[in-house]
Amino acid sequence: MSVIIADPEAAVTLLAGGNLCAIPTETVYGLAADASNSKAVARIFAAKRRPLNHPLIVHVADLPAALKWVQSLPDWAEKLAQTCWPGPLTLVANRSELASDQITGGQDTVAVRVPNHPLTLDLLRKLRERGILGLVAPSANLFGQVSPTNAQHVVSDLGSYLAENGDAVLDGGSCSVGIESTIVLATGEQPVILRPGAITGEIIETLTGKNVVLEPGNTPRVSGALDSHYAPSAEVKIVASSHADNYLPKSGFIALAQIPTPEGLVRLASPETASDFASCLYQSMRYGDELKLVNIYLVLPDATGIGEAIKDRASKAAQPKVRGNS
Repeated sequence: MSVIIADPEAAVTLLAGGNLCAIPTETVYGLAADASNSKAVARIFAAKRRPLNHPLIVHVADLPAALKWVQSLPDWAEKLAQTCWPGPLTLVANRSELASDQITGGQDTVAVRVPNHPLTLDLLRKLRERGILGLVAPSANLFGQVSPTNAQHVVSDLGSYLAENGDAVLDGGSCSVGIESTIVLATGEQPVILRPGAITGEIIETLTGKNVVLEPGNTPRVSGALDSHYAPSAEVKIVASSHADNYLPKSGFIALAQIPTPEGLVRLASPETASDFASCLYQSMRYGDELKLVNIYLVLPDATGIGEAIKDRASKAAQPKVRGNS
């Protein structure tokens, strides 16, 4: 029997009953649990093989719900949330009593966001009616590996575990953004980007009138901050152009459409824009693994706008694997 479901009501029943359910967002699919159910949250760490000190993001229905999880937000952060939520923005602020050490990794801060997907927003609202104030939902894949951007990706990674435990995947189609949310530290007078995403530093400065801090010093641990992450089985190699002459055999190639495919390589994607590149990056790397390619070469778009986030994910995917810690 398939673990994929299409009915949000069924997902509400599962999550309210202490089960896990992978949920769609505009960024990637998340493996969700009731954030206040410690046994369910513990199962997320077990299913993903995720380090217990790695903090989780709380997903909520709206800004008033987010404010229950934090002590307060600076005025600039509230303004940013009002403009960008629902959307690919996570705010990290000093935690309220609602946020447990299990969620925060023992830190004094908690990460919250309002995802922009109609099924999941409906799900969050219905759970709130049952007294469930938020869902923790890290990416629905084994820790350190490529994030899932459709329901079948989740099944490929976690389907056996979910089936054995009566859990499910809520199918909401393909994720539109395709890379994880921007994480912004919101504990001081200026925003600090802890993980780049579709909400860029330029957007944040325009909306808040505040300069983004580039060298913040000590900051909280957040999702996706390890040097090696988002990695397929194939070796990811970042190259400057398609003209190199030392490409290895059994390799794939991802670049903007105007860049030609080097002879002998398998073209995995030909995105037209940087946004398209972001939305297809993880799916293309997974396709390379399906083809059992040994290497995947990337020619990255300019590191401006969402290109900065693409560079971040690609650079971490190209680092030595963290399989032993996953």
